[in-house]
Amino acid sequence: MGIFGNIFNKSTEKSEKKEMKSVINWIPLTSISQFEEIKKKSKSKVVGIFKHSTRCVISRTVLKNFDQGFPESVSNKIDMYYLDLLSYRDVSNEVGYEFQVMHQSPQLLLIHNGITALHASHYDITQINLEKIIK
Repeated sequence: MGIFGNIFNKSTEKSEKKEMKSVINWIPLTSISQFEEIKKKSKSKVVGIFKHSTRCVISRTVLKNFDQGFPESVSNKIDMYYLDLLSYRDVSNEVGYEFQVMHQSPQLLLIHNGITALHASHYDITQINLEKIIK
């Protein structure tokens, strides 16, 4: 291990790398036509939309923390959509119009009965207690 590996406590051994498995069954949000599906689903369960900027360190950190802290107990009670807002900017813009929220990134919207029931951005996303909200 080199000097930087010692300083930053990094290892190059493959056996020490741990692969994380997400409990979230992410659904890619790539089209405005999916909004009707989202609104329809939200009549019977909560639907989440996670807007993520793939070039933003804060967005990457929040997504990682959200994913790691996602309670397994609610994984079958919510459909989670993932929106890469840089690749699908038109969809991202329409999310704001359709669900009446000002664009931010990262951003989490919880849709229930066709409307935004809760939204948060940046590090506030990781403070949401999904187990308390989704019963």
